Amino acid sequence: MASQPNQKIAAAVVREDAEQRQRLLDRAFAFAFKGLVYAQIWEDPVVDMEALAIEPGNRIATIASGGCNVFSYLTADPAEIVAVDLNTAHVALNHLKRIAIQRLPDHDSLHRFFADADNGANIAAYREFVRPHLDEVSRRYWEGRDLVGRRRINGFAHGLYKRGLLGSFIGLAHMVARMHRIDLRQFLEAKTIEEQRVIFDTKLAPFFDRKFIRWITDQRSSLFGLGIPPAQYDALAGGKPMADVLRARLEKLACDFPLEDNYFAWQAFGRRYDKGSAASLPPYLQPAHYDAVKARAGRVTMLHANMTDMLAASAAASFDRYVFLDAQDWMSDAQLIQLWSEVTRTARSGARVLFRTAAETSLLPGRLPEALLDHWEYRAVESQDYTRRDRSAIYGGVHLYVLKD
Repeated sequence: MASQPNQKIAAAVVREDAEQRQRLLDRAFAFAFKGLVYAQIWEDPVVDMEALAIEPGNRIATIASGGCNVFSYLTADPAEIVAVDLNTAHVALNHLKRIAIQRLPDHDSLHRFFADADNGANIAAYREFVRPHLDEVSRRYWEGRDLVGRRRINGFAHGLYKRGLLGSFIGLAHMVARMHRIDLRQFLEAKTIEEQRVIFDTKLAPFFDRKFIRWITDQRSSLFGLGIPPAQYDALAGGKPMADVLRARLEKLACDFPLEDNYFAWQAFGRRYDKGSAASLPPYLQPAHYDAVKARAGRVTMLHANMTDMLAASAAASFDRYVFLDAQDWMSDAQLIQLWSEVTRTARSGARVLFRTAAETSLLPGRLPEALLDHWEYRAVESQDYTRRDRSAIYGGVHLYVLKD
């Protein structure tokens, strides 16, 4: 019998009304998604915070994922962040981050633990400063072993960002590129955006014209490592060959932002952060924010729960900001209606909702009843600008809705 965590993920992902082949693919994705997927969240927190316009005293409801954005939002001084996730590994990672931020003795030790995440001293720091304050469930997770027998906490000694589903996917991409005589790490030697463009055009873009790459990316299971379920694959493709879509998204990641300011590019091409640049880090790890994030880390409430269920158990008019990442791409119409009914009930005056989609356009028109959607104003021009400036680059759209007065 499947475990309760697996049942929760399956309920969110598996389309029971789909044909058998699609259900099998959905269940395969649910199995892949049960372990650590994102050691680092793949949404740009700087764009998030600008769109959300977080004010002191706000309550935020968000999906947690790898937690980088959850703790980065603390720099804006909200009263509370309620972070939910169906993935038990993500829940354990967020608990670990909260305790580490609170208990590690200084910024250097925090930076070594989560920015470097490849130093044996992190294990000693975990035992001395973190472990005594970690909840039992999270402690069992980190001191347990993964599918290949490695103790999970040792990931912080050997390169955390090379682990998890996404880390393994990026590692596989590097291996395939090397088989075609392309070293993706060379991209990090670029000194200007112009040099980044030359490397992309000459080294990376032609890679997507190879027959094997075009064939493998046409398989819906090929993007499981990006956390993209079969239900989201078609939206991402938009009727185009997936190799062409991935090339365009990689072009944005590689060419639209300077390397020294884009830690997503460092993770994609180097499988790590830039050790020489504080600007190329998530905000919660930047030295300038250390004192504020440490003082406010206790404001994060982490729950192993479904967003709709959490909101249904909350009081009316109790949240100011909502962040759904790309989870709505997985949802049926009925699930979307349930979610937005609870959002509208729990939203305070001026509430803002931010989410991403694999496709370029918002998925809400035509799927939510007009009477429900009419409570919200879609900020189309602003959303296009946020999409353009989202350094993570993989999503087709970043969308902002604001509660009407």
